[in-house]
Amino acid sequence: MVAQHETDIVVIGAGPVGLFQIFEAGMLDMRCHVVDTLDAIGGQCTALYPEKPIYDIPGYPEIEADDLIRQLEKQAAPFEPVFHLDQQVVALEGEAGAMTVRTSVGTEVACKAVVIAAGCGAFGPNRPPLAGIEDYEGSGSVAYLVTRKEEHRGKRVVIAGGGDSALDWVLGLHGVASEIMVVHRRDRFRAAPDSVKRMNALVEAGEVELIVPYQLHGLDGSNGELSAVIVVDLDGNERRLEADLLLPFYGLRMELGPIADWGLNLEKNLITVEPSTCETSTPGIYGVGDIVTYPGKLKLILSGFSETAVAAHAMYNLVYPDKPLHFEYSTTRGVPGEE
Repeated sequence: MVAQHETDIVVIGAGPVGLFQIFEAGMLDMRCHVVDTLDAIGGQCTALYPEKPIYDIPGYPEIEADDLIRQLEKQAAPFEPVFHLDQQVVALEGEAGAMTVRTSVGTEVACKAVVIAAGCGAFGPNRPPLAGIEDYEGSGSVAYLVTRKEEHRGKRVVIAGGGDSALDWVLGLHGVASEIMVVHRRDRFRAAPDSVKRMNALVEAGEVELIVPYQLHGLDGSNGELSAVIVVDLDGNERRLEADLLLPFYGLRMELGPIADWGLNLEKNLITVEPSTCETSTPGIYGVGDIVTYPGKLKLILSGFSETAVAAHAMYNLVYPDKPLHFEYSTTRGVPGEE
């Protein structure tokens, strides 16, 4: 039996930007249903790095990703959003003002507008081509994310990669892991300069071992339990690193999924939008957050937050075509439930 619903806006993606879209829409009296492929809200913040500190959220000098999601959930709650989790939008029909969204489990939602806030789209880790790696993934000896640092206390950890994620967890696991070894194919890193500086200080202090220029070559262990990571240098010389855990950070494999077939203008697998409205090339479909691009676009959570306000104001006329929009600050309007 098909589950049928009706709302003003369907938001695709329940990451931080998708959650804030609920708030911005709600402040203009627009109701939201939210669809996400994951079985919990939060997007990458929940699925990939819940304990990772974030430093560029206004008002929070530092906040862990999972805590940010909890705050955004609380902020959206007065507007009573409806979440459809663990399902994917597979079809979108109709036109601006009268659309129907269908999901992979048969849910149908009639709406006036759609906002794509899907972050990186469907994502998964880029797996290093190591023989038998699947056995170690199943036991947790090879992992592509850190959800709880305490799970790795006292472990000998090899971190492979040279980007922000790799160095974030070098710093994040310092003081938790008994040993941290960083494997990279060159002695230059692509991460934030401050992270590189802090890692180098730990290397100089003998608290982190930097293994360059090397790359992953093999795994050694039994019954899925890792005992060593084999690395090789540019001349083919092998080195054995005694280890309990391998964390390879080689980026995410990102796909738009069915969204790619909706006829939207794309640029390098990103959706192009008009920055003054965040509308895509298809009327009634809007895009916010990391999945969109336009001249001067910055891939920051705070940029995505701003885009949700722009999109909400642009969608208002679709939801209320005969009702003029009177701009009000939140301090004047308040939110539902306030006395």
